[in-house]
Amino acid sequence: MRVLAAGALLWRIEDDVLKVALVHRGRYDDWSWPKGKVDPGETLPETAVREIREETGLKVRLGVPLGIQRYKLSNKNQKVVYYWAAEVSDRALQTSNFKPNEEVSGVHWFSAKEAKSKLSYTHDHEQLDLLLSLSQRKMLKTKPVVILRHGKARSRATWKDGEASRPLLSDGNAQAEALPKMLKAFGAKTVFSSPWTRCLSTIAPYAQSTKVKVKTSPEFTETANEKKPAETKFLFNNLINLNKSIVICTHRPVLPTMIEVLEARSEKRLQTKLDNIAILKPGAFAVIHMSVDTDPILRRIVEIEFHAPLKAKK
Repeated sequence: MRVLAAGALLWRIEDDVLKVALVHRGRYDDWSWPKGKVDPGETLPETAVREIREETGLKVRLGVPLGIQRYKLSNKNQKVVYYWAAEVSDRALQTSNFKPNEEVSGVHWFSAKEAKSKLSYTHDHEQLDLLLSLSQRKMLKTKPVVILRHGKARSRATWKDGEASRPLLSDGNAQAEALPKMLKAFGAKTVFSSPWTRCLSTIAPYAQSTKVKVKTSPEFTETANEKKPAETKFLFNNLINLNKSIVICTHRPVLPTMIEVLEARSEKRLQTKLDNIAILKPGAFAVIHMSVDTDPILRRIVEIEFHAPLKAKK
């Protein structure tokens, strides 16, 4: 049996020193990263954010993915843990509501060297090494650029009132209703969308739940992209340069144009993932983690992750 879990390496810079947070479990007298099992119907990003809040009292958004741990439990089941990096702000520390409990007796901050000596399990070293490598390359501090393909819509053949007003199907509406909890895990507070109905309907539940205004951009419509792809590229490139976490809801034919912009900011190792953006299914999204410790014009892609379309929870 496979046990799924998710967590994060919480980090911050104090007096120019990288610090990470470890949780101490009194019951086992061990030190590890905050993490926990996936609840029924929950996605991995949701689990990571929830478990961090429950175990440390800290509210965070997820940054760069830090790989997957796989190891055997004492009952012979395999545990699979997905990890992200997550920067902890001063405000998050100030508003933490952590209280020692039966599961976690304390949350303590250490330098990377101290943490390595404290960690109780060797398999936890891999994520720390990845975090350190990103920090040394100035790629640890990131912002997400989320590219979301609109939910499942009425077919072109069955809709006669024009592409701009073609609506979502019931499955598409269910996908839209399921998006907020997962998108919130990445903390995007700036939302752009094609003004066409199926895109606006897809992003509306997230915008409403986060109380942000959707900024419509005709450049992200199929028609504008086909006629003037240079304008779509220009806008997308400018949005990447903003020091903001962004969600963009658009259409499948626009995705290859966006990939062209991203290729100029990417290493060859990410080419396959870039190509996969073009085949996002309706309601699915890609999270492009962009470095922010450099000049905006030099901003690079650190990693890309994908999340499948979901159905709303009943």
